[in-house]
Amino acid sequence: METVVSGIRPTGYLHLGNYFGALRNFIKMQEEANCFFFIADYHSLTTHPKGSELNTYIKNVLIDYLAAGLNPEKATLYVQSDLPETTELYLLLNMLAYLGELERCVSFKDKARKQPDNINAGLLTYPVLQAADVLIHKADKVPVGKDQQQHLEMARDFAQRFNHIYETDYFTLPVAYNFGNELVKIPGLDGSTKMSKSENESSCVYLSDSPEVIRKKVMKAVSDSGPTEPNQKKPQAIENLFQLMKAVSTPQTLQFFEAQYSNCQIRYGDMKKQLADDVIIFVSPIYERILELRGDNDYLRKVARQGAEKAHESAAKTVREVREIIGVRSL
Repeated sequence: METVVSGIRPTGYLHLGNYFGALRNFIKMQEEANCFFFIADYHSLTTHPKGSELNTYIKNVLIDYLAAGLNPEKATLYVQSDLPETTELYLLLNMLAYLGELERCVSFKDKARKQPDNINAGLLTYPVLQAADVLIHKADKVPVGKDQQQHLEMARDFAQRFNHIYETDYFTLPVAYNFGNELVKIPGLDGSTKMSKSENESSCVYLSDSPEVIRKKVMKAVSDSGPTEPNQKKPQAIENLFQLMKAVSTPQTLQFFEAQYSNCQIRYGDMKKQLADDVIIFVSPIYERILELRGDNDYLRKVARQGAEKAHESAAKTVREVREIIGVRSL
């Protein structure tokens, strides 16, 4: 059975873009692969979040993961900081990472430009920590988006460099796993091409949003005065509404409003009301489960503890064997 590793930074609540972009596919993958899904709290420290906020975000992401359908009995779901072996492997891999290649990393240059007063060492070695997250479980596949492909290539480089220097074939070179046609891109309600809380939180529909909040957000979604010619090409903001409807509504509903648009008869108020209803229906089972989990701290602690124990079994073996290979042994 193949091993799959993936993580998500605890920067807030998960939204529909996260669900269709990865979560829905993770739920399928846990049935057919040895999956490790972790909450990457160490990674988030590069932006210096407040301690109280970070702990809350970790809990919220864990809740959203579980409510969406990840099963801790099938997949290993853990918090990154609960696995000390990751930081040890991170240290050892840093000895194989060179300054030049880290400085050339696109994400580092981008973050350094955006936060010039906070170019910390963790930001520079971010790809090394990511490599440790993946290699600690000797992953075969890593689900990645385009923005993370370079980091995966660097993880492969570090693994191959380790194998070469220590004359071994110990590390598997993980490959990127994308979901192809199964990956649905959910646009933002503000007219942007991607639902992203980093761009505009009001454009996101969160899995934890109440029906009232969802309806308010959808009704405020960007639209225009409507088409003036039959079969007119849709502007981006209008295309976004139809893409979201395609994801959550019935084919008949989508077909009805497509026809209304093509015939220049569409009323966006009616469309948004229908879309809001359909989003609420779609999110409702997840939302109700989120409310249940928020009041069950004992279960959340149990899941986190169980995940850490399962991850430790894999990680401890890797670190023990890596230490032996490189000669770090007790006298």
